[in-house]
Amino acid sequence: MSDGKTGLRERKKQLTYQAVSEAAISMFLERGFDKVSVAEVAAAADISKPTLFRYFPSKEDLVLHRFADHEDEAARVVSGRAEGLSPLEALRQHFLEGLDRRDPVTGLCDNPHVLAFHRLLYGTPSLVARLYAYQGRSEAALARALDPGTPVAARLAAGQIIAVLRILAMENWRRMDAGESAGQVHADAREAAGFAFTQLADGLLTVRSG
Repeated sequence: MSDGKTGLRERKKQLTYQAVSEAAISMFLERGFDKVSVAEVAAAADISKPTLFRYFPSKEDLVLHRFADHEDEAARVVSGRAEGLSPLEALRQHFLEGLDRRDPVTGLCDNPHVLAFHRLLYGTPSLVARLYAYQGRSEAALARALDPGTPVAARLAAGQIIAVLRILAMENWRRMDAGESAGQVHADAREAAGFAFTQLADGLLTVRSG
């Protein structure tokens, strides 16, 4: 098969992923995650239930598909950083830039649709549990980027970094959910991120810079 056909096939596959996931999330937001069956999602997307499961191994993956592009984001930031920039500094800059552009991944986003999605996510125990699996894969990818040999030091560093990113995002989301605006929280969020990355730098001095 030619590269053009392969690329077209992959794009069509990604569009299907997107369409099915968006249809499912819309139904979950309207009725609740536990009150919508996989069969109903398949019918709404005009595909069979077995076909749906070929795209999404579990019902939870229909929601967490939105995180798929972010699973190896920290690893990509480290691998693609500018020459002379440490992994931690690259990640710090990336997170601060995310805060400035109100990236939903940072938690600092008061868009009503994003808030509704986060309420669905964090208010559904099975989704929270599944999210930890995604974060585990993020840690593994980051550890490999920090050191391809993935020694214990790199794995410990990756675990701490991913945990810090999660805590910062959760704190921002908590304040958004309580009714504060992204503008009101922005300065505090940047200050908290600066403190967190300084704390990481003080504790991760033994990690190689790659």
